[in-house]
Amino acid sequence: MTTTTPTTIDAATLRELIAAGRTPRMLDVRTPGEFEAAHIPGAYNVPLDLLREHRAELRSHLDEDVVLICRSGVRAGQAGQALGTVGLPNVKVLDGGMLAWQATNAPVNQGRPRWDLERQVRLVAGSIVLAAIVASVFVPGLKWVAAFIGAGLTFAALTNTCAMGMLLSKLPYNRGASCDLDTIVGQLRDGSRK
Repeated sequence: MTTTTPTTIDAATLRELIAAGRTPRMLDVRTPGEFEAAHIPGAYNVPLDLLREHRAELRSHLDEDVVLICRSGVRAGQAGQALGTVGLPNVKVLDGGMLAWQATNAPVNQGRPRWDLERQVRLVAGSIVLAAIVASVFVPGLKWVAAFIGAGLTFAALTNTCAMGMLLSKLPYNRGASCDLDTIVGQLRDGSRK
């Protein structure tokens, strides 16, 4: 099968489709914790790591138009590339993600507020760098911990991946409700949405 590259759809166009009764399958690829905090009504939560791992199984339940959603569009773009490898047609990425959706004052299902994964990465990386620099006054070799974190952030920017973000997404705080393949496939098959 050939790889297809997803196109983008802006928040206003998606709102028009929903209002016209032509709602596409909306897959939110953020962590379950982020999804529980706020999501577009009718979206399904399919975390990026689960989507990547089970894209072939999910493909058989996604034969209609699909819109991928994340915080800003980056993870949704990665999900689109993953689905492109299994030849899924009609995949679009919500341009600007939830940030763009919320900027248009579009409807959002709100839950318990949580920090976005990106904000958590900044907190953890910044805390490690700060602690390493302060502690390096007493143990000079600890400055290399700060250098290691800086190198990791540089690599993350260049490759558009984030190992720290992937690790943080596995914490109980970010897991939220159960989000396994069988549950997701059942929701897709039955048409039940959150």
